[in-house]
Amino acid sequence: MIDVAELLRPYRDAIEGELDRACQFGDGCPEKLAEAIRYALLAPGKRLRPALVMMSAEACGASIQDVLAPAVAVEMIHAYSLIHDDLPAMDDDDLRRGRPTTHITFGQATAILAGDALQAQAYAHLYTQIADPALAARLMGELAIASGPAGLVGGQEDDLAAEKIDLDSFESPFLAQQHLESIHRRKTGALFIACAKMGAIAAGGNEEQVDALGRFADAFGLAFQITDDVLDFTSNAEELGKRTGKDSGRGKFTFPDLMAAQRDDVSRLELGLAEIPHDADPKSGNAGFDDSKVATTTQVGVGIEMAQQHAAALIRSAHQSLELFGASGQRLARMADYILERTS
Repeated sequence: MIDVAELLRPYRDAIEGELDRACQFGDGCPEKLAEAIRYALLAPGKRLRPALVMMSAEACGASIQDVLAPAVAVEMIHAYSLIHDDLPAMDDDDLRRGRPTTHITFGQATAILAGDALQAQAYAHLYTQIADPALAARLMGELAIASGPAGLVGGQEDDLAAEKIDLDSFESPFLAQQHLESIHRRKTGALFIACAKMGAIAAGGNEEQVDALGRFADAFGLAFQITDDVLDFTSNAEELGKRTGKDSGRGKFTFPDLMAAQRDDVSRLELGLAEIPHDADPKSGNAGFDDSKVATTTQVGVGIEMAQQHAAALIRSAHQSLELFGASGQRLARMADYILERTS
């Protein structure tokens, strides 16, 4: 088992003070807004995204201290996205990182404004902390593209829309899974990719290194989301720091659900029952998905196992992307392996 706390300790030690210093906004910032920003940004967490920036820089021969500014910026974007994601109009969560969400603590209006401020502050931080204008501009561009309408925000919109579509909207469960992967490669994965690329860019890495780390983070990010879906079934709120069982309960696609559906489709074909509708009565012996997109307990167990296998294949791909870096990529490799072991 990987001791993730020990693995991430030097990166967390480096970033926590920087995040605190970045929360000094001057006289023009209302105290309630500043308090809400600090509450969201400084909430206890593993700091995976800043760590990915710093580990990627180390893989390219730089030090942690060389990339603190982009590490802070990506955590600001992440914190903003969590504030907005938790709002009643979005995922409607009341628990995040083991604490009441920002809108529960400060009210919806202040929470929205805190998210808005963090998004702007991420770019202001890069502008003020990076002396080379060309480097600052490139890092801003990577972050903006990852968090914009074709990245994080676009993935969030499609994730919300997914609550209103069911399995019958797709020709097969496999195509539904491809749609889900497209959502998460943007909603979750795009920022992971930006982290890896920004770390390499700030470290002065060449294009081959930047591209390799981008591929690593793409596989890492999707594996992270798959295990997140698995934990939504297998973990609890105390371990995970947020409510569990909510995605499937709200009718959202999850990887275990869809992979169970794929196995069910294979079984239909093998039995010559392809014409049986997906909403067949489970008691008839021809069980399939119903309109709520929630599988039976047995099906979900199969789906969880298949999802874990898919995540493991992605982590193997992530390892292959690190071959270019040799020993300098070992911390990234260990962090990727942790994804398969995570319980929170």
